[in-house]
Amino acid sequence: MHEMSIAQSLLDVIKEEMRKHNATELKSVLVHIGQLSAIVPESLSFCFEIMTSGTELEGATLNMEVIPLTGNCRKCGQSFEIKDYAFECPYCSGTDIETLSGQELSIVEMEVE
Repeated sequence: MHEMSIAQSLLDVIKEEMRKHNATELKSVLVHIGQLSAIVPESLSFCFEIMTSGTELEGATLNMEVIPLTGNCRKCGQSFEIKDYAFECPYCSGTDIETLSGQELSIVEMEVE
């Protein structure tokens, strides 16, 4: 379960940002998770809850938004959502696809006090 190490990395970043801004309480955090990132949101949520239990971050809410996999066809220039991981342009059937989104894992927003 690689979500445990991902949760730990997120918490390390969160704690560092809280220190930089003299924040003492984490209310919530919003994370963007790309569809292609191979992260299971339910597992990440479970790991986050376990790892914050009994700490100064206990009770914080982890909000996640799954970012769809999108691409751009280099042959015809059309952008589209990639369905079922089929890297083929629905407009021209081209297979030279540039991935635009869906690989990210980023902290977008933190609510602190």
